[in-house]
Amino acid sequence: MKEKIKKTLKIIFLLAIVLTIVMYWFDQYNYYFGEYYEHTFECPFESNVALIKIQGEIMTYGTELVDPESSETISEDIASSETVVDYINHMKAIIVEIDSYGGSPVASEEIMNALKRAAKPTIAVIREGAASGAYLIASAADRIYASEVSDVGSIGVTISYLDYSQQNNKEGIIYQQLSSGKFKDTGDPNKELTAEEKELFMRDINILHEAFVKRVAENRGLDIEKVEKLADGSTMLGKAAKENGLIDEIGDIYSAEEWIRKELKIEPEICVF
Repeated sequence: MKEKIKKTLKIIFLLAIVLTIVMYWFDQYNYYFGEYYEHTFECPFESNVALIKIQGEIMTYGTELVDPESSETISEDIASSETVVDYINHMKAIIVEIDSYGGSPVASEEIMNALKRAAKPTIAVIREGAASGAYLIASAADRIYASEVSDVGSIGVTISYLDYSQQNNKEGIIYQQLSSGKFKDTGDPNKELTAEEKELFMRDINILHEAFVKRVAENRGLDIEKVEKLADGSTMLGKAAKENGLIDEIGDIYSAEEWIRKELKIEPEICVF
């Protein structure tokens, strides 16, 4: 009797070890379609369409704000390119759902390039708006849907800021320039911008603007002259965006799903990232 109990305890002990190892393995890696990925995705194995949400400001990395009093994380709408680019390589099709008014040019370019490299159909669905860098991302998709009243476009560049120098002068605050070069503190809101500094800013703005126009024209298959005329920094509603070739159709997420059914001959099983 004692021997049976010992054997039973040994079996239970071994099963516990095996279960612990398996649980640890699943916590580190999820198995998707014969490959391992270093992120844990809470999606069923039958998922075949990735729905990637780009919301809020677009940055190269994600950040968390912590309340110093409660030590709780304060949620912030940020679309991190390093996270989004990781997701691009999954599934049979990609839907990028956009609700953003732009952000970092580099982060926007990284996501745009990842969409262009994806060896699978990509669809952008614009909700409230896709402006500036967010529209640059949308332009790289194979197909773009938007509402008739979505904000679309804002093809342009800005680094405008508030200048507090006059206010400081009135309040008796003196700016002491202490820098290793005359341009080192360019853009400091507490000092007046010189003509030379403004020229430097405008040089970079013009370079960024030219690159923006060129990429939208290439991505959308439009004449660069046409995009240049549209690139005044303004947004337009979805209806006008369709007329000007910035989007393909008036529609939403359901339109994207229907396109997948028709073109890919599959029933979309969406995994939200």
